[in-house]
Amino acid sequence: MHTFKELISSFSEHFAGRHFPASPASLYDPGEYFLGLGGKRIRPVMCLMGNELFDAIHPDAYHVATAIELFHNFTLIHDDIMDAASLRRGMETVHKKYGESTALLTGDVMMIQSYEYLNKINAANIHSILQLFNVTAKQVCEGQQLDMDFEKQAVVSLEEYIEMIGLKTSVLLAASLELGAILGGASAHNRDHLYAFGKNLGIAFQIQDDYLDAFGDPEKFGKEVGGDIKQNKKTFLLLHALEVATPEQKIRLQNLMQENAPNKVAEVLELFKACNVDAWANSLKEKYLQTALQHLEDIAVVSSRKQPLIELAGFLIQRDY
Repeated sequence: MHTFKELISSFSEHFAGRHFPASPASLYDPGEYFLGLGGKRIRPVMCLMGNELFDAIHPDAYHVATAIELFHNFTLIHDDIMDAASLRRGMETVHKKYGESTALLTGDVMMIQSYEYLNKINAANIHSILQLFNVTAKQVCEGQQLDMDFEKQAVVSLEEYIEMIGLKTSVLLAASLELGAILGGASAHNRDHLYAFGKNLGIAFQIQDDYLDAFGDPEKFGKEVGGDIKQNKKTFLLLHALEVATPEQKIRLQNLMQENAPNKVAEVLELFKACNVDAWANSLKEKYLQTALQHLEDIAVVSSRKQPLIELAGFLIQRDY
């Protein structure tokens, strides 16, 4: 068995080097630039971990993991355009550096390249792998659309937001684990519990992401603080603040989210703190983490094989970047 850090190192070494042709450079260099910004490589490593939970890592797991990482980066390039984000991992986003039209094509070709890697795997598993990969890809797009819809929707419930996060963020984490489990020969029962582990962990991960966007250190987080606030995103934090705020606080919060005043982020954060949103977010994150860990406990393999996934869960919800 390998630790999470060992698998990050192994995958990073495998993933290094060009993934696109040299020409036309105007199309492919932006993709190489974006991949060169790094990232935590969590999703592809989860694929390797899902495989190794049940059996030795199959060589095809690296092809699937690479496809997952390319697909994830495709979504990030397009998300940055939709969010009008200027920074990603502390560097210029692709659309800021190269223009929106090029960024759209860069994202498109990155997704296509992910299928080139899936096409390398053994024929015995390709149907199951493609079926799960394609369903997941569509769900991620559904989640992104819901996220944009919520920006125009006057009222969004916490349940609706959790459904959106489940699609936009959690299903890719869950599918990464299950894709690896397929290669490891896992039973349907074990695959179902592993997927549920990943999905609940993904919701906890997003709660932490929302928290860091508001309260994180931009030097560590790699994004400007309050990006979600500036974009009027209905995050876990905002939805809970609106639910528990006094009538006066709620009016002020609603007004702020309709403005673009220079002090908008600072005032919204002040209201979040007054509503104890930070403590609530940590409590909700813990709830989803415990649900995830229970599903991991229910997987029928020896406990020692689960330890790397327990360590991964701790890393994801305690991170400050």
